[in-house]
Amino acid sequence: MSNTAADTEQAKPPPEDDHAFFGQPRGLMTLSGLEVWERFSFLGMQAILVLFFADSVANGGMGMNPGTAASVSAAYGTLVYLVSVAGGWLADRILGSYRAVLYGGVLIACGHYSMAVPTDAMTWVGLGLISAGTGLLKPNVASMVGKLYRTEDERRDAGFALYYMGINIGAFAGPLITGWLGENWSWHWGFSAAAIGMTFGLIQYVAGRRHLAGRRHAAEFALAPDAMRRAVRMIIGGAVVAAVLATALALAGWLTMDRFVDVLTAVSVIAPVVYFVVMFRSPRVTAEERGRLRPYVVLFLGSVVFNFILFQAYSTMMLLASANARTEILGFHFPASWYASALGAFEVALAPVVAAVWVRMGPRQPHASNKIAFGVILGGLSFLLMVLPTSGHADDVYRMAAWWIVGSYLLLGLGDVLLETSGMSATTKLAPKAFASQTMALWFLSLALANGIQAQIVKLYGQVSNPAYFGVNGAIAVAAGVAMIVAAPWLKRTMHPVH
Repeated sequence: MSNTAADTEQAKPPPEDDHAFFGQPRGLMTLSGLEVWERFSFLGMQAILVLFFADSVANGGMGMNPGTAASVSAAYGTLVYLVSVAGGWLADRILGSYRAVLYGGVLIACGHYSMAVPTDAMTWVGLGLISAGTGLLKPNVASMVGKLYRTEDERRDAGFALYYMGINIGAFAGPLITGWLGENWSWHWGFSAAAIGMTFGLIQYVAGRRHLAGRRHAAEFALAPDAMRRAVRMIIGGAVVAAVLATALALAGWLTMDRFVDVLTAVSVIAPVVYFVVMFRSPRVTAEERGRLRPYVVLFLGSVVFNFILFQAYSTMMLLASANARTEILGFHFPASWYASALGAFEVALAPVVAAVWVRMGPRQPHASNKIAFGVILGGLSFLLMVLPTSGHADDVYRMAAWWIVGSYLLLGLGDVLLETSGMSATTKLAPKAFASQTMALWFLSLALANGIQAQIVKLYGQVSNPAYFGVNGAIAVAAGVAMIVAAPWLKRTMHPVH
């Protein structure tokens, strides 16, 4: 058998896998299981990160003021998703999706173990490793899910909904464990739990690899050997130069935290613009594929608006919950970071319901662009809801009922299920073949841009009134969702074969 034939055979999962996991391919269970633990570690850590930044040094925190803590936390999120571009390119051209995900998971685990060490230096080292690892893992896991289905397979949206439910099982469980350890023992005990969770994820990923589609040893669009060696040398050299330059600028006093945040925001704006231009002009992208990229720009912007709201569930909403929300329900007291688990819990509960509705409706289900628009509107409403309990107070010393934040997270969770599953599914359908993993990385660049914008806007938190902050941001999101619905006829015409 030729090497090409062997690779093709190896890229296919066993035939009996096709309906083995709740009517979905068995490989979906492996990839969803990985995401359970990756989200357990990532969001478990993120739920306490802004609180760790804002806590006093005497209590084991870093002593930042709330606005700075939220901005730095958002900047970290920006870096995580900016690196996803490199992760998609490395998978397509050098590593292949399977190895990119594996190496990314190893870096994430090492990053969390680093953050378990109670020193400021190891905190920043850990965040850097997690950023690099997540950039390798996230875009390529989603691309591997897409490879489990043919383009016309109507199970695809339902499969992504189940995959996203797996993500949110981790999002629910992570803050419960890390939050309790962080607020009752030590923040670094919480980071340790995140490290152990990612280790479990890697073990089950390797154990289930035979059920994955596209698990080639080589990249699908690999560079020629000489070009690959040059690329590897340039990547390593560039990383070393960037690290040395950043260290020198920091020691010289020029690269302050505020300037670093501003640089990341600028890059988060420039990167997607450049990336879209490259794809539109690439000779390897056909005219038909180029036509499908145009409506994708609208989906991209919808994702930016929604995720600008969503990511504040782990920054401004955490700060609001810690300072102004009651941390008890029916007499049961809990850490403020547990509010983040409410978001994951709602998404775990709602994802299978949404998946079942789409399967039952079949071809009658709403167009993908409308699903995304509804998600954006729900995200805006989740912020508008917070105008009510934060209004009418003479000062900031008040405690709202827990149900206000829980209700906001309910709206946000439903919006997230609608938007992210449809967005990721549409991305795998609209992606030019030569940019498959990289186009999924472009979807994650929308998350980088959302975080980059957030890193600037959250500086206003505490400077303007809470009703004005949540009201204006929520109203902008609702208006953006309505605009997408108005554009629905054009989107439906131009997004074929997405339904």
